Amino acid sequence: MHMAIRIAICAPSATLPRELVAPVREVASCFEGVELHFHEQCFYEAGHFAGTDEQRLEALLDCANDPTIDAVWFARGGYGSNRICEAALTYLSREADRKVFLGSSDAGYLLGSLYKAGIGRPVHAPMPLDIKRHRGAEAVERVLAWMKGEAAPIEPTLDHRPTVAFNLTTLAMLAGTRFMPDLRGHVVMVEEVSEYLYSVDRLFFHTVEVLKGMDIAGLRLGRVSDVPENDREFGADAETIAKDWCARAGIQYLGRADIGHDHANRIVPFGQQRDFVPG
Repeated sequence: MHMAIRIAICAPSATLPRELVAPVREVASCFEGVELHFHEQCFYEAGHFAGTDEQRLEALLDCANDPTIDAVWFARGGYGSNRICEAALTYLSREADRKVFLGSSDAGYLLGSLYKAGIGRPVHAPMPLDIKRHRGAEAVERVLAWMKGEAAPIEPTLDHRPTVAFNLTTLAMLAGTRFMPDLRGHVVMVEEVSEYLYSVDRLFFHTVEVLKGMDIAGLRLGRVSDVPENDREFGADAETIAKDWCARAGIQYLGRADIGHDHANRIVPFGQQRDFVPG
């Protein structure tokens, strides 16, 4: 008997517009045996957030601790998942250990925290909100195809080395906290969106200071997109900035990665890539 892959969707950060559910479900209808379960909390609103901290935490626990659910897919980024990291790690049950956790951007706070704690399988991936992007259906398809066991959606540079992928701001904010995972021997991939180039430079200043003490395998740069226009030129593009700070810190710059805030964002399972089949 074919078993369904049941994916629960919650919003640890900002609200998911309800009108996006139908187009996401339409994409999912092409994948036999995949069931999407949108938690009602996805549509809550409390100021900036998809409900209060308590409501967002409760929804995450509902999804992660449910023995009938195979994967937890974070609806979108925005800001806010860091506010529930500590409580989530406290109240997640053993049921969470066998689950895949999918997301990117602000969801990196939870992915990094879960990775540090050794809970489940954190995965950098597109999110349901991406359906609204140009060619956004491709992003949703990539996640569901990977959950069905296809290898094509994976970041093509992955090799035998353990790997993680983060939004640069999220990684910089994690760095130095008790939620920062040990990245010794890892390839670290970073991407950014809607930041001035001087801000990208500043983020690298802090991030490489932490990473150089971890003896990482190297750094790859994803896309740095939607860069605002400043009142004067910074004088270096994003890749030049990344190379410069890697050189200063003695970190090997490994080139580019196919990740970013766009429809083409590839999937990066955290840790070792060998023998992991999500479906």
